[in-house]
Amino acid sequence: MTRTGPRRLLPPLVVAALCAALFAAAAVLVSVRHGTPLAPERAAHHWTTVHRGEPLSSLARAVTATGTGAVPYLMAVLAGLLAGRHPLGRLRAAACTVAVLAVGQALRYGLMELLARPRPPAADWAGHAAHYSFPSGHATTSALAAGLLAWGIAHRARPGVARTWCAVLILWACAVGVTRVYLGIHWPGDVLAGWLLAATVLSLALLAEPVALPPPGAADSPTPVRLRGTP
Repeated sequence: MTRTGPRRLLPPLVVAALCAALFAAAAVLVSVRHGTPLAPERAAHHWTTVHRGEPLSSLARAVTATGTGAVPYLMAVLAGLLAGRHPLGRLRAAACTVAVLAVGQALRYGLMELLARPRPPAADWAGHAAHYSFPSGHATTSALAAGLLAWGIAHRARPGVARTWCAVLILWACAVGVTRVYLGIHWPGDVLAGWLLAATVLSLALLAEPVALPPPGAADSPTPVRLRGTP
């Protein structure tokens, strides 16, 4: 982004406002119901407990493990390294992408503690879980990491390649979210809320893109070295 004009700011603001409003509505619903799941959530949870089995359970645990820990942060660092235009710029961009991921996780954790929605019964779990349920940490974190890496690839690759990788990353983030429900660890609404929270954070982060990627000619952009005798 070389210019921050109203037309460039409007789409991210609209997406952020829409996703934030939907998340707020879901959070209010969870709060009013004291965490009690909706009928469709109960039905989805019951279906997974009845139909769950091997080898899908092992595959789901392997996929869900990529949605937390080091993997998302490595993806965030890679996003910054791909987007930066020069060595110092790559470090700057990587620091910004990691900061976005960390802020998103901090927001998720604070909201989770505030709303304190209970998880599904522990007897139905087919994996490890801790803390409260809403919003899903794995869904939030994987969606944030996928969005950041898609942004980094878009700044480095050709449009066709970038679109392909964007689709792959979306599928991965969706798979991580689905596994949380399949393993009986989250209600479906937790996962949807995680995606909405991630979309809100990513949309707002786009507004700060000039901080991560200063436009050419900015004060902190590298000054070209001129050889003696050149104009």
